Amino acid sequence: MTKKLYSIIAILLLLGIPSFAQKPVQIALLKYNGGGDWYANPTALPNLIAYCNTYLKTDLDKDYKTVEPSSRDIYNHPFIHMTGHGNVVFSTQEAANLREYLLSGGFLHIDDNYGMDPFIRPEMKKVFPELNFVELSFDHPIYHQKYNFPDGLPKIHEHDKKPPQGFGLVYEGRLVCFYTYECDLGDGWEDSKVHNDSGEKRMEALKMGANILQYVFSN
Repeated sequence: MTKKLYSIIAILLLLGIPSFAQKPVQIALLKYNGGGDWYANPTALPNLIAYCNTYLKTDLDKDYKTVEPSSRDIYNHPFIHMTGHGNVVFSTQEAANLREYLLSGGFLHIDDNYGMDPFIRPEMKKVFPELNFVELSFDHPIYHQKYNFPDGLPKIHEHDKKPPQGFGLVYEGRLVCFYTYECDLGDGWEDSKVHNDSGEKRMEALKMGANILQYVFSN
């Protein structure tokens, strides 16, 4: 049990909400407003969960949960994944709830599925007006968990001939949000028949995804 999980459980107990302490940890997918396809990559999280349970020996629930940014249910999930190609809109209440969740120990992974970047940056400014996304150096621990990525994120799909970049929101020394850009990491987690990615590319993506989850549960 990590400090992060203890922090979330403490909040849940204070709120009188049942925690996940007595059952496998369940990760979640964020369903947001604005018209963007939050539901993209439907096979991605199940494959990542299966990979982590096999190779990291985690005990993640094989079924992920879909959550909305306004819901108190987000506090039941220490890791939330967000993806899509288009528009994202957070209301004032949603931004406040996401902020509270992240400050309480939660973690948000945003994976730009190509086209999300101009929308997600201003919306995350609503969540943390005082913070800017900073590019994480290649020696950041998130790239050096079970698997070593000395050059940072793997490049799964090519779009604009830009390098993949990993950005973070860091609050009081803690990485609360990791944003993968020009990488298409979640596409690499999908079933092989979806994008016809090579086995090597899919393995790179799954290993990097496993690193993210290991980092979240060990910091």
